[in-house]
Amino acid sequence: MFLKLLGLSLMAIYLWGIWKFQKGYKKTNFSSSLTNRFALSLLWPALIFTNKSYRKNFQKALKG
Repeated sequence: MFLKLLGLSLMAIYLWGIWKFQKGYKKTNFSSSLTNRFALSLLWPALIFTNKSYRKNFQKALKG
């Protein structure tokens, strides 16, 4: 039961991050190509921890 709830919570956070990033994408410095936008949206959890530039742009998108 606990693992199921944890999994659902993590999935909700992941989807929320994708949604917020997509809504504020125009405020970032990234190119507006569809493939770039799609890849950056799907990889946001890994990129936040490994890439300082992405982290700053993600914060800009969240303020969007």
